Amino acid sequence: MSGHRVAAITRRLLQGFRRDRRTVALLFVAPIVILGLLGYLMRGSSVPAVGVINQDQGPLGAVVADSLQHSSLVSASAISVTDGDSKLKDRSLVAYVVFPPDFSQSAQSGVIAPEVHVEGTQPSAVAPVLTALQQALASAASRAPGAIRFAPKVTYLYAGAGLDSLDYFGAAAIGLIVFFLVFVITIVSFLNERSQGTLERLMASPLRRGEIVLGYMIGFTVLALIQAVEVLVFCLGVLKVHNDGNVFLIFLIEALMAIVAVNLGIFLSMFARTEFQAVQFIPLVIVPQFLLSGILFPVSSEPSLLQPVSNVLPLTYAVNALRDVMLKGADLSSSSLLLDIGVVTGFVVLLIAAGTATLRRRIA
Repeated sequence: MSGHRVAAITRRLLQGFRRDRRTVALLFVAPIVILGLLGYLMRGSSVPAVGVINQDQGPLGAVVADSLQHSSLVSASAISVTDGDSKLKDRSLVAYVVFPPDFSQSAQSGVIAPEVHVEGTQPSAVAPVLTALQQALASAASRAPGAIRFAPKVTYLYAGAGLDSLDYFGAAAIGLIVFFLVFVITIVSFLNERSQGTLERLMASPLRRGEIVLGYMIGFTVLALIQAVEVLVFCLGVLKVHNDGNVFLIFLIEALMAIVAVNLGIFLSMFARTEFQAVQFIPLVIVPQFLLSGILFPVSSEPSLLQPVSNVLPLTYAVNALRDVMLKGADLSSSSLLLDIGVVTGFVVLLIAAGTATLRRRIA
């Protein structure tokens, strides 16, 4: 074995990477961007908004409510009884706490039992609320004689305590998996059509550019819809993911996301010349949407600088729609669901136009 020849091969490989600035950027810049984004999300996230309803006739409710409003874990404010559920429904609150009229009296018997009402579709947002409440109760209990047991009564507006992590994550996972796999297959396959000259031969035929894009889109979409059916059947039939909504409505949202992924793949294939360059779009397109679309962290708790970014991502609206259907049982009478579906449909139209424009620039 010749060390000189091995070194020559190594040197040739490194020189090739040096000339490929996109690959160098992916290797050294993308990890910093992704880790920085994740760190900013986890440490810079805003605290969840919580409502406080104090009905207590004694002094303890006021003390605990004041302590809760000064907690650094939540952003608590006083609300009226009639506003509680409505604020949960419009997502302006993740929870509200009620101190009942006999709150101080029950504490004298050794039990503190506030009522905690949570929205239910974002379990990760509930933990800081319960922690802040427990700290506020512990501070108040330290002034009282004897041992006191904390027994908060948690009520879910949607879903419930009987659901596990897969039930909550399953709705988002359906949209994410379809979007991710369809995007990867489309961008690589369409790139092959370009590199093999098939697309140029089609452009030389009497076919119009719009017809070519539509034909490719329908072909990829048929495969994507078959995959969407498979994912949906497996999640609901095999994994038994919780679902309170209409199965056909879930499939409609899946189908829209599949079409978005297809057209996004067609559009971005313009900016890649090899399959390796096409795969480089995965961390640039998929990972930010995974982090910012509300799958892991509620959009409302993200840093204020990132929330506008989340609000222009198609996966954000698809995840909201799927959770509304599967966890809340929403149907087409829901204005929130119609808005989410309408936005995803808008992305479909926008990306079809972008794909057609990309084809023009490529051939020119």
